[in-house]
Order: sequence, then C-alpha cells, then structure tokens
Amino acid sequence: MPSWPSRWLGSSPTREPAGGWGWRPGARCRVTRGRARGPSPASRRSSDATDSRGYTTRVLSATERARLARRWRAGLPEPWRALLVPAAGAYRVGLFAREMLWASGLVRRARLPCAVVSVGNLSVGGTGKTPLCERVTRHLAGRGLRAAIVSRGYGRRREAEVVVVSDGERLLAGADRAGDEPVLLARRLPGVPVVVGRDRLAAGALARSRFAPDVLVLDDGFQQRRLRVDVDIVCVDARAPWDAGLLPAGTLREPPAALRRAHLIVLTRADEVLDLAPVRAEVRRRAGEAPVVAARFEVDDLTDLGSGARYPVAALAGRSVLAFAGIAEPGGLARLLSVHGAPPRDLVAFPDHHPYDVADLRALAARAAAVGADLLITTEKDAVRIPPRGADFPTWALGVRLMLDEGVERWSATLDRRVDEALARSGGSARRRGADGASAVAPEVEP
Repeated sequence: MPSWPSRWLGSSPTREPAGGWGWRPGARCRVTRGRARGPSPASRRSSDATDSRGYTTRVLSATERARLARRWRAGLPEPWRALLVPAAGAYRVGLFAREMLWASGLVRRARLPCAVVSVGNLSVGGTGKTPLCERVTRHLAGRGLRAAIVSRGYGRRREAEVVVVSDGERLLAGADRAGDEPVLLARRLPGVPVVVGRDRLAAGALARSRFAPDVLVLDDGFQQRRLRVDVDIVCVDARAPWDAGLLPAGTLREPPAALRRAHLIVLTRADEVLDLAPVRAEVRRRAGEAPVVAARFEVDDLTDLGSGARYPVAALAGRSVLAFAGIAEPGGLARLLSVHGAPPRDLVAFPDHHPYDVADLRALAARAAAVGADLLITTEKDAVRIPPRGADFPTWALGVRLMLDEGVERWSATLDRRVDEALARSGGSARRRGADGASAVAPEVEP
C-alpha cells in the first residue's frame, strides 16, 4: 500500500483544471506531449529512510510536498477532511480561549508612540499581503509620512531573532536571516527601513527607537494582538473567501466572523471572478461598515537574474518559457504569463519559501531543455532565495504590483483618516516633534 494516496501527489496547482501545470517524472508535457528525458531531478525524488528499529519512513521530495500543500488548499477529499473536523473543532476552541484571554485584560497589550497599520488575512498565505503592504507604504510615503515595515519573516533560520533587514539605505540581511518577503520589500522600497521578528512588539519598538517612523506597517499582522493596531487591513481572496474552513481541515487561521475587527478589506484577484457582487455582499455581511475595495495583480517588469537587466512585460510575447515557483499560489504565475502571451510549457511548483540550491537550478534547466523552453521564469519572491551566480540557464524574475480598483477613493480616505487620528493621539509626526531616531522609545503599556 502506498504511503500517500496517489491522487494527492497529482500535479495540478490550486484551482487549476485537472492535469494543471505541474509535472510528474516521466509524464507527458501538456504542451509538447513528449516524455521528459534524463533522470528525475533530485528535488523531485522521494526516498525511503530506515531507522535503527527497522521502521521505514517515506521522505517526500520538495515537489511532492508542494503538491500535497496545493491539494490541501484546494480542499481535502471528504473522507480525509472528516478525519480532521475534530481537530478543527479543537482549534476553534483554542481561538475562543485566546480571544477571551485578550478581552479579559489578563494579557497586557502595548501601544507604540506612532501610528500602526497592519496588513493581514484570515487564511494561510497566498492572498497578496506583501504586495498590499508595499502599496500601503508607497501611499503613506506619498503623503510625506516616514514609514517602517515590521514583518515576522517566515522561512528564516531563527524566527525568534529580531533583525534589521534594511536601514532604508542598505540591505543588511539576506533571506536566510530575514525571510524572503522582508528582503523583497526592502529591495522594492528603497528608503524604507525593514525589521523582522516573531514578537512584533519587540520588532516594532526597535524600529521606532532606531528609525523614528511616523507609521509602522505590519506585514501579516492581523493575528498578532500584543501590539495595538490603529488600522487593520485584511486581504480576502475573492475566488474562495473562506477556503473550506478552519485549520487543519481548511486553510483559515480565524473564522470569517473575525472580519468584524477589520477597518479595511481588500478583495484580491477580483478580476478572476465573473460576478463579484455576491462575494462583496458576503464580505460586507461579515465585516460590517469596513470599506471594501477590489484589487488585481499586474506585471510590473521582468529582471534578468544573470545580468540585472530589466525588461517590459512585452518582452514575454512569443517566448518559450518554463515557470517555477515556491509560493502559496503558483498557478497565479502561470496565469499572468498566459495573459501576456507566454503560456508556460510547464510549471514546476516547490513548497512555499523553498530554499533553492544549485542542484534545483540545474534540474530546472534540464527540464526546460526537455520541454523546449529557452527561458526560466520565476517570481521576485523566489528570486530572493536563488543563490548568487546559481542561474546559468537564462532566468527572469517577474515583478508584480497590486492595483486597487472599484471603491479605492473611500478606502484610501478611511486609511488616511485613521492614520491621522493615530498620529494626533501620539503627538503628531515623529519628525515634527523632533524625535531622535537613535534614542530608545519605550512602548506605552495598556491593559
């Protein structure tokens, strides 16, 4: 009997048609219909490990783990989902107990002497928090406010460590110490300090004392409760707002009722929904009066990882590409490439935050040659985790930006008003008060 149901090791990413973009060793490519040549790449091979007691454990390859994660995100088959319902019930009880603990005042919360804007979501990854974090930071900078970003830094070696990723002028830490998303934000937002730490209060206090920002922007801060937040922005995937229930049966970290804490809502991937009105109405029912804005992803540009040259999206037209990604929603990369005239001959999906090595890149180059592709395409987030000078095969990173559409005026006005109110409570702009960026600032502790 196989260790895992074989259909769970299929290759289709979340919400793609059966057969999808993925590849199984020896399978026919969906474009060329030819079989893969050469050995199965090491990153795709599973292995069996035998311990001292004689028990054999199957060690899944990176791409098998990615397929399992995508199957879980798409919705578990009913027999397996039923087995996890009791665990989801226990998780719900734990969430209720946590909420009661915060509400009771037994655990104290703190406020920093600046405005705090959180960008988060209800589910596990893949809703566009980081591009929205960049969008909000640019908006604040456009108003003349100094912002600093605080992130948890998923996928790094020591998550408990508080690390300054960028001081606004120099990149001070790589993806292994900081995580891929903070490094990406530091690269895309020159002039904006970035700090990471699992304890967002400690990381925020460090950012406040060292850089004296007017506004702290928390990347993935909706579930943290120690640091008081002035504006809670929540991303919701318009295609599947509630993602089949609470962890571990589904992908929700909190139930939909948690939207009542949100001040602003963003419906990401709204352009992929034929009728957005029912989704918007359901979100409004859960979130009350919080303004809701529709959003979509657009390609910004492409960067050659070898030379650093940048190209417009038009450079993709007619190219034969193989796409690869280690993100929560790899199918999104394939869809963007298809829209811009370069449907990938294959999509190789790795686990989220996958640390690439030279063997991975060689295997991808071999796969590209096997399917007739002359270019590898990945995301900017993945490019952060690719070793320097590791990409011998032509490899481009695709950059995206989040565009806010219908409802953006009211949404932005609410953001500005709440930030201004928070600045007024804390005594106004840190720069107008003449704060010393090098002095230590203790957070104000509240019950």
